[in-house]
Amino acid sequence: MSDDTSHPVTLSREENNVEKSNVEIQTLSKRQRKKLLKHQKWEEERELRKQKRKERKQQRRLDRQTQCEDGAEWAASSRKRLRREHPPSSLRLVVDCSFDSLMSLKDVRKLHRQIQRCYAENRRASQPAQFYLTSLGGQLQHNMDETDKGWVNWKDITIKTEHYKDVLGKEELVYLTSDSPNVLTELDQAKAYVIGGLVDHNHHKGLTFERAKELGIEHAQLPLSSFVKMNSRKVLAVNHVFEIILAYLEKGDWKEAFFAVLPQRKGAKSLEQGGQAAQEDQDSDEESDAAQKPQSALRTAD
Repeated sequence: MSDDTSHPVTLSREENNVEKSNVEIQTLSKRQRKKLLKHQKWEEERELRKQKRKERKQQRRLDRQTQCEDGAEWAASSRKRLRREHPPSSLRLVVDCSFDSLMSLKDVRKLHRQIQRCYAENRRASQPAQFYLTSLGGQLQHNMDETDKGWVNWKDITIKTEHYKDVLGKEELVYLTSDSPNVLTELDQAKAYVIGGLVDHNHHKGLTFERAKELGIEHAQLPLSSFVKMNSRKVLAVNHVFEIILAYLEKGDWKEAFFAVLPQRKGAKSLEQGGQAAQEDQDSDEESDAAQKPQSALRTAD
């Protein structure tokens, strides 16, 4: 005789989860169910999307390889022509970073950006200079490590922790400073021109000039006053001095070099030959001062 006693049906864990999920779905609102189903579909298609991204990436790689193969010969010959037409200059430009302790962190960051600009401009210059960065350390190096880790892979630059006087011969050095009485008229390819890496907002006026005298090395200023009248002070940013020299190496003309680089905010205006414009400005200033003297005297009397 068969046993008619019924036995309870046991469900697997997966079946329980599905049943529970179905119950939960039924309790959801129409909007919630739609959102949940959309999410489930998105999850189900995850692998498909991943595969499609992989295929697109492979196709882009193949396209780039094809383009490179087609243009490799032309690009190589173009680079060779460029090197033959514009050989690198033997002139050396040195950014002296020995003023680290005199600057705030904000100014150190500005100097870092100026050095980045020097490096970029030198890399793309038609006649790049031999670029030196000396006395690197302290706040500047720490900031470079934090914000520009790729600097350790920079090419065509000599970076030293030593002072420039310990890297280059004393007789080769010329410190560029606006306080020098000597005006630079030509660039000597055998010289190394030092640019003070100092952002100080005129807090340490004349410091680079004094350092040059202390070390007994040559010093000079760019011939800015011979070609340009400026509304602001003559002290230029590190990258401006660097770029002006690069422009002069390319153009062979100081005036063209200055106006190719100086920012408009400096209010740079061309001087006429022989400093005529400067004399006219001086005469105009004197006339203006003379006209204002009676009014000044009246105010004093009051």
